[in-house]
Amino acid sequence: VQLQASGGGLVLPGGSLRLACAASGRAIASLTVGWFRQAPGKAREFVAAIRPGGIRKYNADSVEGRFTISRDNAKNTVHLRMDNLKPEDTAVYYCAADRSSWITGVMGEEGRYEYWGQGTQVTVSS
Repeated sequence: VQLQASGGGLVLPGGSLRLACAASGRAIASLTVGWFRQAPGKAREFVAAIRPGGIRKYNADSVEGRFTISRDNAKNTVHLRMDNLKPEDTAVYYCAADRSSWITGVMGEEGRYEYWGQGTQVTVSS
């Protein structure tokens, strides 16, 4: 499985972006796909994930209510829609995938994901 992340850029506070994670080598509907991010000088953190069947999980402390993860099976792509962006959302965003399907309680554990894409930079600044 290969993953290609795209859609990052520079946006004003309060603005929106939509990231895409395109998969090749396996149907994305059969994968658990997660988004993680890493800000300068900080550890990588979980953002959101979606598993086969459509169950979603978000980082409740930082993005729930502002970010939405969705899947487009026809395009073999998972999107992360990010609204009301804040400067603290500035980071490199990575998508990851795995062939397993887990309970929601562990979907945010990055060590469980086997496949990783390259990052895409998101900068929120005025």
